[in-house]
Amino acid sequence: MNSYLSINNHETALLPAVIYARMSTEHQQYSTENQCDVIREYALSHNMEIIKTYIDEGKSGLNLAGRDALQQLICDVTSPDRDFKAILVYDVSRWGRFQDADESAYYEYICKRAGVDVHYCAEQFANDGSITSTVFKSIKRAMAGEYSRELSSKVFKGQCRLIELGYRQGGPAGYGLRRVLIDQNGNIKTSLRVGEQKSIQTDRVILVPGPLEEVATVRWMYLQFVEGKKTEKEIADMLNLDGKSTDFGRPWTRGTVHQVLTNEKYIGNNIYNRTSFKLKVRRVINGRDAYIRADGAFEPIVDKAIFMQSQEIVAERSRRFTNDELLAKLKDVYSRYGKLSALIIDESDENLSSSTYRTRFGSLIRAYRMIGYVPDKDYRYLEVNRHIRKLHPEIMEYIITQILRQGSLVHHDIDTDLLTINDEFVVSVVVARCVSTRAGNYRWCIRLDTALNPDITVAVRMDAENIRPLDYYILPAIDINGANLKLMEINGLFFDAYRFDTLDYLIGMARRIPIMEVA
Repeated sequence: MNSYLSINNHETALLPAVIYARMSTEHQQYSTENQCDVIREYALSHNMEIIKTYIDEGKSGLNLAGRDALQQLICDVTSPDRDFKAILVYDVSRWGRFQDADESAYYEYICKRAGVDVHYCAEQFANDGSITSTVFKSIKRAMAGEYSRELSSKVFKGQCRLIELGYRQGGPAGYGLRRVLIDQNGNIKTSLRVGEQKSIQTDRVILVPGPLEEVATVRWMYLQFVEGKKTEKEIADMLNLDGKSTDFGRPWTRGTVHQVLTNEKYIGNNIYNRTSFKLKVRRVINGRDAYIRADGAFEPIVDKAIFMQSQEIVAERSRRFTNDELLAKLKDVYSRYGKLSALIIDESDENLSSSTYRTRFGSLIRAYRMIGYVPDKDYRYLEVNRHIRKLHPEIMEYIITQILRQGSLVHHDIDTDLLTINDEFVVSVVVARCVSTRAGNYRWCIRLDTALNPDITVAVRMDAENIRPLDYYILPAIDINGANLKLMEINGLFFDAYRFDTLDYLIGMARRIPIMEVA
């Protein structure tokens, strides 16, 4: 049944609309109640009737995953039984803080194609398809994504700082250790059980020795491994026979014993950033050079000398085998289990560990490939990302060396990774991986450091194999807008005018020319 609004004794049909609201964990001003209040006022002033509300509570706006309400809304938009013609959202950021602004636009386009308009009720522009609204909306989308990137960077730096100060950042304590809550003055407040978290922001968590029996068991494990020459499997069998279980109440296995014998927290070291999962992208296993660590942060329960001896035993086991022998053992494990993972390798009876293969072959994925095993998931991006992370400082060092060699000045800001040249202009360097489309074409996504406002961005495009640089785009900020730039193999005169085969042009820009020579 239609609703009507009486205007000057004439009845006007109200436009049926729905609300979409999203609340993350940011601030009270973005609570769903406040969003809906603003949206209802907007609906009243625009002759709309709200017939349904979709709410995602406590959900990140970085992607569509986990946002059941938005997924259902998109599904309902394309349904032939749809009974609404407009979607009302508080602002662009509530629609989503997508890291690719095109993704945000894509979901809105689905609605528009189905004849449903999206209204951003708290924005200062009308989403009417005009050039002005399109420009403002694009800026807002980029700003929404950039906010999350900046927040992620700030949070990560804060976590790294806390690690260096000796505080624990998440994860179980481990057998023989316990998590303890301390206040801002370092006074112990209480012990935390498994699953418990702090409730006061200024409180911190540290690791302390656990029950005496567990501490004694950990030390016994090291003695059996180092002096008793027992394997992890033999130690696990002895523990289970003695009726001892892990900190989770489970039987001991070769893998769980191996974790105790190789984790530096037992000698008091605080390690962080072994893996990365920033901005909801795929989890990345970082190399040791990316670890954040604080040695001697906690009270150790294992002597450092015996810990180092255990690490030497683990390393020596791998040295006893040739590469072919290691690969043969890995192939045996694969044939036995039908798949491979770090945990499966650690749990196998081959007296080898996943770290052995990482050390010998550079990565587990490379070892997998050498025996013909292809994981269900494509993890090649891990190796590419690792290679790109190593390549970036090499390119930076090359630029700095060449600029200094010709007598110019350059300052490298370690915190922002920006180069200030001759105190005149600021340069940012980004490396873009090459992605192949299903049609066999190549694409590069350049993520510009818009928050840092560099004068020039040097975009390094990797070749098809992501092994070495293909070319360089030297992009002036005055001509390039937006946080993301997508390049194809051929990009037209406007973009390709900034393309160079080497960095010589950038180096030449930094060269100081005497006044008489110019004259």
